[in-house]
Parts: sequence; structure tokens; C-alpha cells
Amino acid sequence: MIGKVAVGTDGSATAGEAFSAALELAERYGAGLLVLSAFNAGSGRTAAPRLTAPAHPEWASNAAEQVERILAAAEEMAAGRGIECSSAMAEGDPGEVLVALAAKHGADVLVVGSKGMDRRVLGSVPNTVTHKATCSVMVVKTA
Repeated sequence: MIGKVAVGTDGSATAGEAFSAALELAERYGAGLLVLSAFNAGSGRTAAPRLTAPAHPEWASNAAEQVERILAAAEEMAAGRGIECSSAMAEGDPGEVLVALAAKHGADVLVVGSKGMDRRVLGSVPNTVTHKATCSVMVVKTA
């Protein structure tokens, strides 16, 4: 049974596709939704790539204020569809943060976008999540 769907977001288009899939999954199973994100307190107001190659920017660790806005917008969108939603964020490496928060909040499945899966660079968010998550993982194929 799926009672809680977690989804990672950084506000990017890739994360938006994962969020849409998580909304559909939560609706289908009547599950709660948990929206997760990471931030880097030293990054200021601009998002800076972290642990990614410059040619493939993904999953920027965002300033806490920016993440709060992203999470609030996601919660509002879920509420508009009648889905019970909460959010959580923490400072650190995005992949590690998603895994830790999903476990802490008892997620049954963690949804992430596939951007970065074709690369073999350590630190890729979907690679970290698929290898370290203690719950099931859904990787949404994104462009």
C-alpha cells in the first residue's frame, strides 16, 4: 500500500515532471504527498550547480528562501487538487537530503526525475537516490 508519496524538487522543469507524476500517484492511491528539497546556506539568492558538470546543470542547491517559495507553491498546487500535502527541506547535498528526509518522514515511495542518470558522475541526484533510498523509488523519464 502506498500511503505517502515523497517527491524531490528544485523548481526546475525536470523536477516539475517528477512532481506531476507524484501528484498523479498520490491521487491514484489516495496517498499523502511530501515535497522535499535541499538548500545550501552559502549560495545566496542564486542557484548554483553543485556536484554536477557545467555542461549538465541539474539539481542546484538553492538558498533556503528560494526553496521555501518552491515548496509553498508545490503545496498550494497539491491542495488545489485535494491532495493532503506537507513539505520538508534541509541543508546539504540534494541526493543525500532527499534520501534522509524521505526516510525520516516515512515515505513509501520517493519520486525523482531522470536528469543525470545517463552520466556516471558521482553526486548525481537520481543515482544517489536509487542507490541509497530505504523506500521504493520511481524515476520519471524526463527529456
